[in-house]
Amino acid sequence: MSNIMTEVDTLDETLTIPTQLIAAQKLPTLILGGGFTGLFTALHLSHQHYQTPTILIDRGSRFIFKPLLYEFLSGEMNTQYICPRYDNLLHKSGIEFIQDTVQSIDLHQRQVKLASGLHYNYRNLVLSLGSVVGYCGVEGAKEHTLQFSSTEDAVVLAKHLRDCLQRATQATGLEKQTLLTFAIMGAGCTGIELAATLADLLPNWYALLGGDITDLRVVVIQRGQEILKGHSDSIRETTQTALQERNVAVELMLETEVIEVRPNTVVLKRNNQIEQLCAATMIWTAGTAMNPLIDTLSIPEASRDRHGQLKLTNTSQLLGFPEVFAGGDCTVMEPQLPATAQVAYQQGAAISHNLQALSENRPLLPVEIGLRGTLLKLGLDESVADLFDRYQVKGHLGHLIRQAAYVDLLPTPARNFKGTIEWLSDELFHYIAEK
Repeated sequence: MSNIMTEVDTLDETLTIPTQLIAAQKLPTLILGGGFTGLFTALHLSHQHYQTPTILIDRGSRFIFKPLLYEFLSGEMNTQYICPRYDNLLHKSGIEFIQDTVQSIDLHQRQVKLASGLHYNYRNLVLSLGSVVGYCGVEGAKEHTLQFSSTEDAVVLAKHLRDCLQRATQATGLEKQTLLTFAIMGAGCTGIELAATLADLLPNWYALLGGDITDLRVVVIQRGQEILKGHSDSIRETTQTALQERNVAVELMLETEVIEVRPNTVVLKRNNQIEQLCAATMIWTAGTAMNPLIDTLSIPEASRDRHGQLKLTNTSQLLGFPEVFAGGDCTVMEPQLPATAQVAYQQGAAISHNLQALSENRPLLPVEIGLRGTLLKLGLDESVADLFDRYQVKGHLGHLIRQAAYVDLLPTPARNFKGTIEWLSDELFHYIAEK
Protein backbone atom coordinates (compact mmCIF):
# COMPACT_ATOMS: atom_id res chain seq x y z
CA MET A 1 0.00 0.00 0.00
CA SER A 2 1.41 3.40 -0.97
CA ASN A 3 2.17 5.82 1.81
CA ILE A 4 -0.35 8.59 1.00
CA MET A 5 0.30 11.79 2.93
CA THR A 6 -2.16 14.43 4.11
CA GLU A 7 -0.98 18.02 4.40
CA VAL A 8 -2.09 20.21 7.27
CA ASP A 9 -1.24 23.89 6.78
CA THR A 10 -0.11 25.89 9.80
CA LEU A 11 1.00 29.53 10.09
CA ASP A 12 4.63 28.92 9.24
CA GLU A 13 5.08 25.28 8.33
CA THR A 14 3.43 22.24 6.77
CA LEU A 15 2.92 19.21 9.01
CA THR A 16 2.61 15.92 7.14
CA ILE A 17 0.65 13.10 8.80
CA PRO A 18 0.24 9.58 7.35
CA THR A 19 -3.38 8.91 6.41
CA GLN A 20 -3.06 5.47 8.03
CA LEU A 21 -2.25 7.15 11.35
CA ILE A 22 -5.29 9.41 11.06
CA ALA A 23 -7.48 6.37 10.39
CA ALA A 24 -5.93 4.52 13.32
CA GLN A 25 -6.80 7.39 15.62
CA LYS A 26 -10.47 6.82 14.79
CA LEU A 27 -10.43 3.09 15.43
CA PRO A 28 -11.94 2.10 18.79
CA THR A 29 -10.61 0.21 21.75
CA LEU A 30 -12.70 -2.95 22.02
CA ILE A 31 -13.29 -4.63 25.37
CA LEU A 32 -14.54 -8.20 24.99
CA GLY A 33 -16.36 -9.46 28.06
CA GLY A 34 -18.17 -7.46 30.72
CA GLY A 35 -17.00 -9.28 33.81
CA PHE A 36 -14.95 -7.62 36.53
CA THR A 37 -11.85 -7.02 34.41
CA GLY A 38 -13.72 -5.80 31.34
CA LEU A 39 -16.27 -3.61 33.09
CA PHE A 40 -13.78 -1.99 35.45
CA THR A 41 -11.38 -1.36 32.57
CA ALA A 42 -14.21 0.51 30.85
CA LEU A 43 -15.24 2.46 33.96
CA HIS A 44 -11.66 3.47 34.75
CA LEU A 45 -11.13 4.61 31.14
CA SER A 46 -14.22 6.78 31.47
CA HIS A 47 -12.99 8.31 34.72
CA GLN A 48 -9.61 9.00 33.06
CA HIS A 49 -11.34 10.80 30.15
CA TYR A 50 -9.77 8.38 27.69
CA GLN A 51 -10.04 10.00 24.25
CA THR A 52 -10.16 6.86 22.09
CA PRO A 53 -13.69 5.61 21.30
CA THR A 54 -14.34 2.58 23.49
CA ILE A 55 -16.82 -0.26 23.01
CA LEU A 56 -17.68 -2.90 25.62
CA ILE A 57 -19.17 -6.09 24.16
CA ASP A 58 -20.93 -8.76 26.20
CA ARG A 59 -23.58 -11.32 25.32
CA GLY A 60 -25.64 -10.46 28.40
CA SER A 61 -27.50 -7.27 29.24
CA ARG A 62 -26.45 -7.24 32.90
CA PHE A 63 -23.25 -7.31 34.89
CA ILE A 64 -23.21 -10.23 37.32
CA PHE A 65 -21.57 -9.51 40.66
CA LYS A 66 -20.70 -13.17 41.22
CA PRO A 67 -19.40 -12.95 44.83
CA LEU A 68 -22.91 -11.94 45.89
CA LEU A 69 -24.85 -14.60 43.95
CA TYR A 70 -25.41 -16.39 47.26
CA GLU A 71 -27.21 -13.31 48.57
CA PHE A 72 -29.26 -13.26 45.37
CA LEU A 73 -30.26 -16.89 45.95
CA SER A 74 -31.13 -16.35 49.61
CA GLY A 75 -32.73 -12.93 49.19
CA GLU A 76 -30.29 -11.33 51.64
CA MET A 77 -29.44 -8.46 49.30
CA ASN A 78 -31.31 -6.27 46.83
CA THR A 79 -31.07 -7.73 43.33
CA GLN A 80 -30.53 -4.33 41.67
CA TYR A 81 -27.07 -4.21 43.22
CA ILE A 82 -26.11 -7.76 42.24
CA CYS A 83 -27.10 -7.65 38.56
CA PRO A 84 -27.31 -4.04 37.29
CA ARG A 85 -27.82 -3.37 33.57
CA TYR A 86 -24.76 -2.37 31.55
CA ASP A 87 -26.81 0.44 29.99
CA ASN A 88 -27.32 1.94 33.44
CA LEU A 89 -23.76 1.37 34.60
CA LEU A 90 -22.32 3.05 31.51
CA HIS A 91 -24.86 5.86 31.26
CA LYS A 92 -23.08 9.12 30.36
CA SER A 93 -19.71 7.36 30.64
CA GLY A 94 -18.81 7.80 26.98
CA ILE A 95 -18.43 4.01 26.70
CA GLU A 96 -20.59 2.32 24.06
CA PHE A 97 -22.17 -0.99 25.05
CA ILE A 98 -23.12 -3.67 22.52
CA GLN A 99 -25.04 -6.75 23.59
CA ASP A 100 -23.84 -9.44 21.20
CA THR A 101 -21.85 -12.65 21.06
CA VAL A 102 -18.26 -12.57 19.83
CA GLN A 103 -17.92 -15.03 16.97
CA SER A 104 -14.26 -14.67 15.99
CA ILE A 105 -11.13 -12.69 16.81
CA ASP A 106 -8.45 -12.08 14.17
CA LEU A 107 -5.39 -10.73 15.93
CA HIS A 108 -3.41 -10.29 12.72
CA GLN A 109 -6.12 -8.30 10.92
CA ARG A 110 -7.15 -6.60 14.17
CA GLN A 111 -10.77 -7.50 13.60
CA VAL A 112 -13.59 -8.86 15.77
CA LYS A 113 -16.73 -10.40 14.24
CA LEU A 114 -20.02 -10.69 16.13
CA ALA A 115 -22.86 -13.19 15.78
CA SER A 116 -25.17 -10.41 14.56
CA GLY A 117 -22.97 -9.89 11.51
CA LEU A 118 -21.34 -6.74 12.84
CA HIS A 119 -17.57 -6.55 12.65
CA TYR A 120 -15.10 -4.07 14.12
CA ASN A 121 -11.50 -3.26 13.46
CA TYR A 122 -9.72 -2.01 16.54
CA ARG A 123 -6.85 0.13 17.65
CA ASN A 124 -6.51 -1.72 20.95
CA LEU A 125 -8.19 -4.86 22.21
CA VAL A 126 -8.90 -6.01 25.77
CA LEU A 127 -9.57 -9.73 26.20
CA SER A 128 -11.59 -10.36 29.35
CA LEU A 129 -13.83 -13.19 28.23
CA GLY A 130 -13.60 -15.27 31.38
CA SER A 131 -13.92 -19.03 31.61
CA VAL A 132 -16.72 -21.50 30.98
CA VAL A 133 -17.90 -24.52 32.97
CA GLY A 134 -15.54 -27.48 32.65
CA TYR A 135 -16.84 -30.98 33.35
CA CYS A 136 -13.47 -32.76 33.53
CA GLY A 137 -14.67 -35.48 31.18
CA VAL A 138 -17.22 -36.82 33.69
CA GLU A 139 -19.94 -38.66 31.80
CA GLY A 140 -23.40 -37.18 32.32
CA ALA A 141 -22.20 -34.17 34.32
CA LYS A 142 -23.20 -31.61 31.70
CA GLU A 143 -26.60 -33.19 31.13
CA HIS A 144 -27.66 -33.85 34.71
CA THR A 145 -26.10 -31.21 36.97
CA LEU A 146 -27.06 -27.63 37.73
CA GLN A 147 -24.67 -24.68 37.46
CA PHE A 148 -24.19 -21.67 39.71
CA SER A 149 -22.46 -18.86 37.88
CA SER A 150 -25.20 -16.43 36.82
CA THR A 151 -28.44 -14.94 38.07
CA GLU A 152 -30.27 -17.17 35.60
CA ASP A 153 -28.59 -20.19 37.20
CA ALA A 154 -29.60 -18.93 40.65
CA VAL A 155 -33.24 -18.49 39.60
CA VAL A 156 -33.35 -22.00 38.12
CA LEU A 157 -31.69 -23.43 41.23
CA ALA A 158 -34.04 -21.65 43.64
CA LYS A 159 -37.11 -22.96 41.81
CA HIS A 160 -35.65 -26.46 41.69
CA LEU A 161 -34.85 -26.42 45.41
CA ARG A 162 -38.33 -25.26 46.38
CA ASP A 163 -39.91 -27.86 44.10
CA CYS A 164 -37.85 -30.63 45.74
CA LEU A 165 -38.83 -29.50 49.22
CA GLN A 166 -42.50 -29.23 48.29
CA ARG A 167 -42.55 -32.67 46.68
CA ALA A 168 -40.75 -34.15 49.68
CA THR A 169 -43.66 -33.20 51.94
CA GLN A 170 -45.77 -35.78 50.10
CA ALA A 171 -43.09 -38.41 49.43
CA THR A 172 -41.87 -41.37 51.46
CA GLY A 173 -38.94 -43.76 51.59
CA LEU A 174 -36.15 -43.54 49.02
CA GLU A 175 -38.02 -40.95 46.95
CA LYS A 176 -38.19 -38.57 49.92
CA GLN A 177 -34.56 -39.21 50.83
CA THR A 178 -33.48 -38.46 47.26
CA LEU A 179 -35.50 -35.24 47.14
CA LEU A 180 -33.92 -34.04 50.38
CA THR A 181 -30.31 -34.81 49.39
CA PHE A 182 -28.36 -31.93 47.85
CA ALA A 183 -24.99 -32.86 46.33
CA ILE A 184 -22.38 -30.24 45.45
CA MET A 185 -19.44 -31.40 43.38
CA GLY A 186 -16.31 -29.39 44.09
CA ALA A 187 -14.91 -27.94 47.32
CA GLY A 188 -13.42 -24.72 46.03
CA CYS A 189 -14.76 -21.35 47.10
CA THR A 190 -17.98 -21.61 45.08
CA GLY A 191 -18.80 -25.11 46.28
CA ILE A 192 -18.09 -24.34 49.92
CA GLU A 193 -19.90 -20.99 50.01
CA LEU A 194 -22.90 -22.48 48.24
CA ALA A 195 -22.99 -25.48 50.58
CA ALA A 196 -22.84 -23.23 53.65
CA THR A 197 -25.64 -21.04 52.28
CA LEU A 198 -27.88 -24.00 51.45
CA ALA A 199 -27.23 -25.64 54.83
CA ASP A 200 -28.87 -22.60 56.48
CA LEU A 201 -31.37 -21.68 53.78
CA LEU A 202 -32.95 -25.08 53.05
CA PRO A 203 -33.92 -25.77 56.69
CA ASN A 204 -35.64 -22.38 56.83
CA TRP A 205 -37.62 -23.11 53.69
CA TYR A 206 -38.44 -26.70 54.65
CA ALA A 207 -39.56 -25.78 58.17
CA LEU A 208 -42.10 -23.35 56.69
CA LEU A 209 -43.60 -26.32 54.84
CA GLY A 210 -43.85 -28.28 58.07
CA GLY A 211 -40.94 -30.57 57.20
CA ASP A 212 -38.46 -32.19 59.56
CA ILE A 213 -35.14 -30.45 58.90
CA THR A 214 -33.17 -33.43 60.24
CA ASP A 215 -34.11 -35.24 57.03
CA LEU A 216 -32.08 -32.79 54.94
CA ARG A 217 -28.59 -33.67 53.65
CA VAL A 218 -26.12 -31.24 52.11
CA VAL A 219 -23.11 -33.14 50.75
CA VAL A 220 -19.89 -31.74 49.26
CA ILE A 221 -17.88 -34.14 47.10
CA GLN A 222 -14.19 -33.40 46.59
CA ARG A 223 -11.61 -35.47 44.72
CA GLY A 224 -8.69 -34.05 46.69
CA GLN A 225 -7.69 -34.48 50.32
CA GLU A 226 -8.77 -31.02 51.45
CA ILE A 227 -11.26 -28.26 50.83
CA LEU A 228 -10.31 -24.78 49.58
CA LYS A 229 -7.08 -25.81 47.89
CA GLY A 230 -4.55 -23.00 47.89
CA HIS A 231 -5.96 -21.33 50.99
CA SER A 232 -4.36 -21.23 54.43
CA ASP A 233 -4.78 -23.95 57.03
CA SER A 234 -6.47 -21.48 59.37
CA ILE A 235 -9.11 -20.62 56.74
CA ARG A 236 -9.77 -24.31 56.12
CA GLU A 237 -10.10 -25.03 59.84
CA THR A 238 -12.48 -22.11 60.38
CA THR A 239 -14.52 -23.18 57.37
CA GLN A 240 -14.78 -26.81 58.41
CA THR A 241 -15.97 -25.76 61.87
CA ALA A 242 -18.53 -23.39 60.38
CA LEU A 243 -19.87 -26.07 58.04
CA GLN A 244 -20.63 -28.28 61.02
CA GLU A 245 -22.42 -25.45 62.83
CA ARG A 246 -24.98 -24.75 60.13
CA ASN A 247 -28.69 -25.46 60.65
CA VAL A 248 -27.92 -28.72 58.89
CA ALA A 249 -24.32 -29.90 59.18
CA VAL A 250 -22.56 -30.15 55.81
CA GLU A 251 -21.16 -33.60 54.98
CA LEU A 252 -17.70 -33.59 53.38
CA MET A 253 -16.78 -36.53 51.15
CA LEU A 254 -13.05 -36.00 50.55
CA GLU A 255 -10.79 -38.14 48.36
CA THR A 256 -13.93 -39.10 46.47
CA GLU A 257 -14.02 -39.11 42.68
CA VAL A 258 -17.15 -38.48 40.65
CA ILE A 259 -16.97 -40.95 37.77
CA GLU A 260 -20.48 -40.57 36.33
CA VAL A 261 -23.65 -38.58 36.84
CA ARG A 262 -27.03 -40.10 36.06
CA PRO A 263 -30.55 -38.77 36.67
CA ASN A 264 -30.87 -38.38 40.46
CA THR A 265 -27.64 -40.35 40.98
CA VAL A 266 -23.95 -39.55 41.46
CA VAL A 267 -21.64 -42.51 40.85
CA LEU A 268 -18.59 -42.22 43.11
CA LYS A 269 -15.27 -43.94 43.64
CA ARG A 270 -14.06 -43.88 47.23
CA ASN A 271 -11.51 -46.14 48.91
CA ASN A 272 -11.34 -48.10 45.64
CA GLN A 273 -15.04 -48.87 45.99
CA ILE A 274 -17.83 -47.78 43.66
CA GLU A 275 -20.74 -46.11 45.44
CA GLN A 276 -23.93 -44.35 44.44
CA LEU A 277 -25.38 -41.25 46.05
CA CYS A 278 -29.05 -40.65 45.31
CA ALA A 279 -29.78 -36.93 45.06
CA ALA A 280 -32.44 -34.99 43.21
CA THR A 281 -30.21 -31.91 43.33
CA MET A 282 -26.70 -32.17 41.87
CA ILE A 283 -24.73 -28.94 41.45
CA TRP A 284 -21.43 -28.83 39.54
CA THR A 285 -18.76 -26.42 40.83
CA ALA A 286 -15.78 -28.70 40.28
CA GLY A 287 -14.02 -27.01 37.42
CA THR A 288 -13.75 -24.44 34.67
CA ALA A 289 -12.50 -24.58 31.11
CA MET A 290 -10.91 -22.05 28.79
CA ASN A 291 -13.29 -19.92 26.78
CA PRO A 292 -13.44 -21.48 23.27
CA LEU A 293 -12.66 -18.11 21.69
CA ILE A 294 -9.34 -18.00 23.51
CA ASP A 295 -8.56 -21.49 22.23
CA THR A 296 -9.03 -20.31 18.64
CA LEU A 297 -6.59 -17.40 18.84
CA SER A 298 -3.82 -17.73 16.28
CA ILE A 299 -0.82 -17.40 18.59
CA PRO A 300 2.27 -19.56 19.19
CA GLU A 301 1.90 -22.39 21.68
CA ALA A 302 4.69 -20.77 23.69
CA SER A 303 2.28 -17.91 24.37
CA ARG A 304 0.04 -20.22 26.43
CA ASP A 305 0.56 -22.20 29.60
CA ARG A 306 -0.25 -25.91 29.84
CA HIS A 307 -3.89 -25.08 30.60
CA GLY A 308 -4.24 -22.90 27.51
CA GLN A 309 -4.25 -19.64 29.46
CA LEU A 310 -2.64 -16.63 27.81
CA LYS A 311 0.82 -15.60 28.93
CA LEU A 312 1.25 -11.86 29.33
CA THR A 313 3.98 -9.31 29.73
CA ASN A 314 4.24 -7.62 33.10
CA THR A 315 2.16 -4.79 31.61
CA SER A 316 -0.76 -7.16 30.83
CA GLN A 317 -0.05 -7.20 27.08
CA LEU A 318 -0.35 -10.33 24.98
CA LEU A 319 3.04 -11.70 23.93
CA GLY A 320 3.76 -10.63 20.35
CA PHE A 321 0.70 -8.35 20.19
CA PRO A 322 1.45 -5.15 22.15
CA GLU A 323 -1.87 -3.61 21.06
CA VAL A 324 -3.76 -6.38 22.88
CA PHE A 325 -4.29 -6.41 26.65
CA ALA A 326 -5.85 -9.24 28.64
CA GLY A 327 -6.98 -10.08 32.15
CA GLY A 328 -9.20 -12.34 34.18
CA ASP A 329 -9.65 -16.10 33.99
CA CYS A 330 -8.23 -16.44 30.47
CA THR A 331 -4.76 -15.25 31.51
CA VAL A 332 -1.83 -16.28 33.63
CA MET A 333 0.77 -13.99 35.17
CA GLU A 334 3.75 -14.46 37.43
CA PRO A 335 3.37 -14.79 40.30
CA GLN A 336 0.18 -16.76 39.80
CA LEU A 337 -2.87 -15.07 41.31
CA PRO A 338 -6.26 -16.42 42.40
CA ALA A 339 -9.25 -15.85 40.12
CA THR A 340 -11.06 -13.49 42.50
CA ALA A 341 -13.00 -10.25 42.18
CA GLN A 342 -10.30 -8.20 43.91
CA VAL A 343 -7.64 -9.42 41.44
CA ALA A 344 -9.84 -8.79 38.39
CA TYR A 345 -10.77 -5.32 39.67
CA GLN A 346 -7.11 -4.36 40.03
CA GLN A 347 -6.30 -5.82 36.61
CA GLY A 348 -8.99 -3.63 35.09
CA ALA A 349 -7.53 -0.54 36.76
CA ALA A 350 -4.00 -1.43 35.59
CA ILE A 351 -5.07 -2.15 32.01
CA SER A 352 -6.96 1.14 31.79
CA HIS A 353 -3.91 3.02 33.09
CA ASN A 354 -1.67 1.43 30.47
CA LEU A 355 -4.16 2.04 27.66
CA GLN A 356 -4.19 5.70 28.65
CA ALA A 357 -0.39 5.76 28.80
CA LEU A 358 -0.16 4.12 25.38
CA SER A 359 -2.50 6.70 23.87
CA GLU A 360 -0.32 9.50 25.29
CA ASN A 361 3.01 7.89 24.32
CA ARG A 362 3.97 7.51 27.97
CA PRO A 363 5.80 4.49 29.42
CA LEU A 364 3.59 1.62 30.51
CA LEU A 365 3.78 0.44 34.11
CA PRO A 366 4.09 -3.14 35.36
CA VAL A 367 0.88 -4.49 36.82
CA GLU A 368 1.07 -4.83 40.60
CA ILE A 369 -1.72 -6.69 42.37
CA GLY A 370 -2.16 -6.37 46.12
CA LEU A 371 -4.10 -9.14 47.83
CA ARG A 372 -6.07 -7.86 50.79
CA GLY A 373 -7.06 -11.28 52.05
CA THR A 374 -9.83 -13.84 51.70
CA LEU A 375 -13.56 -13.34 52.12
CA LEU A 376 -15.82 -16.40 52.37
CA LYS A 377 -19.53 -16.69 53.04
CA LEU A 378 -20.08 -19.43 55.61
CA GLY A 379 -23.84 -19.30 56.03
CA LEU A 380 -26.66 -16.82 56.37
CA ASP A 381 -25.36 -13.72 58.13
CA GLU A 382 -21.97 -15.37 58.71
CA SER A 383 -18.62 -15.09 56.93
CA VAL A 384 -14.90 -15.25 57.53
CA ALA A 385 -12.60 -12.38 56.58
CA ASP A 386 -8.92 -13.28 56.50
CA LEU A 387 -7.35 -9.83 56.26
CA PHE A 388 -3.92 -9.61 54.64
CA ASP A 389 -3.42 -13.24 55.71
CA ARG A 390 -2.73 -11.95 59.23
CA TYR A 391 -6.03 -11.20 60.96
CA GLN A 392 -9.04 -13.47 60.84
CA VAL A 393 -12.50 -12.16 61.66
CA LYS A 394 -15.42 -14.57 61.57
CA GLY A 395 -19.10 -14.85 62.39
CA HIS A 396 -21.40 -11.85 62.14
CA LEU A 397 -18.54 -9.35 62.21
CA GLY A 398 -16.86 -11.23 59.37
CA HIS A 399 -20.16 -11.02 57.49
CA LEU A 400 -20.26 -7.23 57.93
CA ILE A 401 -16.69 -6.86 56.71
CA ARG A 402 -17.39 -9.03 53.66
CA GLN A 403 -20.53 -7.05 52.84
CA ALA A 404 -18.71 -3.73 53.25
CA ALA A 405 -15.81 -4.86 51.05
CA TYR A 406 -18.10 -6.00 48.24
CA VAL A 407 -20.45 -3.03 48.51
CA ASP A 408 -17.38 -0.83 48.05
CA LEU A 409 -16.63 -2.69 44.79
CA LEU A 410 -20.17 -2.59 43.43
CA PRO A 411 -20.08 -0.70 40.12
CA THR A 412 -23.06 1.63 40.42
CA PRO A 413 -23.45 4.52 37.95
CA ALA A 414 -22.80 7.20 40.59
CA ARG A 415 -21.22 4.87 43.14
CA ASN A 416 -23.84 6.26 45.48
CA PHE A 417 -23.59 3.79 48.31
CA LYS A 418 -22.85 6.35 50.98
CA GLY A 419 -25.93 5.39 52.98
CA THR A 420 -25.12 1.69 52.77
CA ILE A 421 -21.51 2.21 53.79
CA GLU A 422 -22.59 4.39 56.72
CA TRP A 423 -25.09 1.73 57.79
CA LEU A 424 -22.43 -0.97 57.66
CA SER A 425 -20.02 1.25 59.58
CA ASP A 426 -22.66 1.79 62.28
CA GLU A 427 -23.30 -1.94 62.44
CA LEU A 428 -19.58 -2.62 62.83
CA PHE A 429 -19.26 0.04 65.54
CA HIS A 430 -22.19 -1.28 67.58
CA TYR A 431 -21.03 -4.87 67.18
CA ILE A 432 -17.52 -4.08 68.42
CA ALA A 433 -18.88 -1.87 71.23
CA GLU A 434 -21.07 -4.72 72.48
CA LYS A 435 -18.02 -6.96 72.69
